[in-house]
Amino acid sequence: MDQKIRWGIIGLGNIAHHFAKDLGLVKDGELVAVASRNKDKASEFAKAYQVGSAYGSYAELMEDKEVDVIYIATPHTSHAELSILCMEHGKHVLCEKPMGVNRKEVEQMIAVAQKQEVFLMEALWSRFNPTIYKVKELVDQGTIGDIAYLHANFAFYALDRDEKSRLLNPDLAGGSLLDIGIYPIFLAYLILGKPDRVLSAANFHTTGIEAQTSMIFSYKNAQAVLYSGLKSKSEMRAELSGSQGSIFIEPRWHEASAYSIEKEGSEERFELPPTGKGYFHEILEVQACLRANKTQSMLWSHQNSLDLIELMDLVRAQNNITFPFES
Repeated sequence: MDQKIRWGIIGLGNIAHHFAKDLGLVKDGELVAVASRNKDKASEFAKAYQVGSAYGSYAELMEDKEVDVIYIATPHTSHAELSILCMEHGKHVLCEKPMGVNRKEVEQMIAVAQKQEVFLMEALWSRFNPTIYKVKELVDQGTIGDIAYLHANFAFYALDRDEKSRLLNPDLAGGSLLDIGIYPIFLAYLILGKPDRVLSAANFHTTGIEAQTSMIFSYKNAQAVLYSGLKSKSEMRAELSGSQGSIFIEPRWHEASAYSIEKEGSEERFELPPTGKGYFHEILEVQACLRANKTQSMLWSHQNSLDLIELMDLVRAQNNITFPFES
């Protein structure tokens, strides 16, 4: 791929707008096609970002020979089906998180990617955030000694929304866990790996969706205390504490632009702002992988996505969090 890498987007909600703006900052990538089930919406989106092709069906975009890679920004419940269809059309795929609703879906997606020999990555943008990338590096270097404690949360108030909307609708895999709980779980997994034991408790909303979940990930020499919720806001300042000091990732930590290191009674702050909204960095990773003919990223691999969904499946099983389409 000596020329620009050509992107398509399926699903044109708010996140697609952020993604399109950040893609515009990438020199060797361009947005060439967008698709919505509403042709007028696709046309409006295309006009806003000077996109050449606007489709009123997802299938039309998949068949567009001018598209190299497709970003899927639809609700969770269609991630697996659309990713698989795109890959069967020979397209590379960046699929918004969570990659699938459960491990079975993620396994199916990876199997198709391997069969078709195309690139597939879960769009867990926080993995590529410069601050989080640096904090991971500092921890691995032993900057604060052996990690013993990690705390991360993600919460906001959403119970006043339309009950048929994505977050509150069980038919759309609503609830806090898959939408935002994935972030604290990701951070614990990134820093400490898979836990030896998971303890969790969840409360539910009147629509049947899980509205808040607390988790403890227990390791041989460490514990992670995690939370996600739709019933109130939370500070969203992450803390990693070790035998020689602590690192704090500033709010909102999943899209952080700064962190601080506290050691020996003093604290030093460092700024590492993301480019654009922050999707820029995952786009660069996808394009680097495509140019190197890789079918997965080593920064966020297929196995990483399998491990992450396995942890979420475990928390769901512990709290009987199920969706109607799974029964």
